[in-house]
Parts: sequence; C-alpha cells; structure tokens
Amino acid sequence: MDALRELGVDVWFNLGDRDLAIGLERARALAAGGRLTDAHQTIASRLGVGARVLPMADRPVRTRVLAHGRWWPLQEFLIKGRGEGPVDDVEFRGAPAASPSPEVLEAIRTARAIVIGPSNPVISIDPILAVDGLRAALEHGAAPVVAVSPLVRGTVVKGPTEPFMAWAGHPLTSSGIAAFYDGVIDGLVADERTTAMPVLETDVLMDGAAGRARVAGEALRFAVALG
Repeated sequence: MDALRELGVDVWFNLGDRDLAIGLERARALAAGGRLTDAHQTIASRLGVGARVLPMADRPVRTRVLAHGRWWPLQEFLIKGRGEGPVDDVEFRGAPAASPSPEVLEAIRTARAIVIGPSNPVISIDPILAVDGLRAALEHGAAPVVAVSPLVRGTVVKGPTEPFMAWAGHPLTSSGIAAFYDGVIDGLVADERTTAMPVLETDVLMDGAAGRARVAGEALRFAVALG
C-alpha cells in the first residue's frame, strides 16, 4: 500500500500483505478458468483452515448503495462515504444471474443446524439471500435456522447497520431483526426478547475468543433444540 502511494496511486482501501496475496491467488485461479468455490477451497487448505468455507455462488454479485445523490460501490460508500446515511436504495447487481453452487445447496440440505452470524442484515446477509434459490433452500430445508442479533443492548457495536435497517423499514430492536429475517429463521439469539419468534436471551457481545466461542456454542445448542 505504501509503495502504491509512493507511485501516486490514490489508495483509499487498505489491505495487508496476506489479504493481497490471497486476492492475487484467487484472481489467478479465476483467470485460468477455475470456479470461485474451488479457488477458495484450495486457499483454505493451503492455509490450514479446517472448516469448509463456501462462497454463496461462483458468479460475481456486486452490492451498490444509492446515497447522497449517487450510486456507490459498497466499499467506496463504507470508506469514502463513511457509511453515513440516509440510504435511499440498495441493489445486488448480478444476483438474478447467479445461483448457489451444488456444494452450498448440499451443505444446507445436510445441515443439522444453520446459524446466521451477527453481521449487517442488509449488506452482509441479504446479498446471500438475494442469490436465486438460496432463500428458498433455507426456508424449505429441514435444518432449523437461527440468527444472532447484531445489536448489543440496543446499539450497533460496529458498522453502519442503522441507516441500512432504516432503509429496509425495520427498527434497531430484536423485533426489527426478526422481521427482517421473517420466513427464513426459526429463532433469534439476542439480549432482548421479542414475541415474533422463539428467542435465546443471552449476552451477544463477543468479547475475545472466549466470548465468540460462548455465543457460537449457545447459538448451536439453541438451533438444535428448535429442530
């Protein structure tokens, strides 16, 4: 990044060397005609990642945000635009032409439980649900689906969740998160109850590795119990 700045490049998106190496290797594999799914599997294996990491689709899906009178690529809006609302529209370009990979559909079909992490529902999870066939696979699959709320004591820990939820027409409450995922999830992990669906009321602040392990374990046990 510093070398690019020395060359006069306007560097506004910072990546470390390891991230750049992964991006370059992934781009090389795709340029050679490989699938994104296979490229990620190779990278994960070489890095010693034990979990199976699957992208939602092999075709690209680009998130764009309409705000302040113009359309922004998502990362530019988050960094240059500082994620400041109001947000007027969101589109997932390429989603109608994309489809979940056979591996993703098989993982959903054979899962014992599915947990949607506490990411921004609109810009992190909705691009996945927008891929043709993925929402239906979750809605009609046998595995119970739960979401972990991104709200900690009614506030957002990190990122511009508030303007995006406002655009989606949902409040920053457990009820708002449950309404956003209506039809997809069977339960919610949150520190605030809602009458919309079953809730595991617990501290969702994931402070350090121990906190992440605790929330993950509680969410999985909750999901399995719903099944």
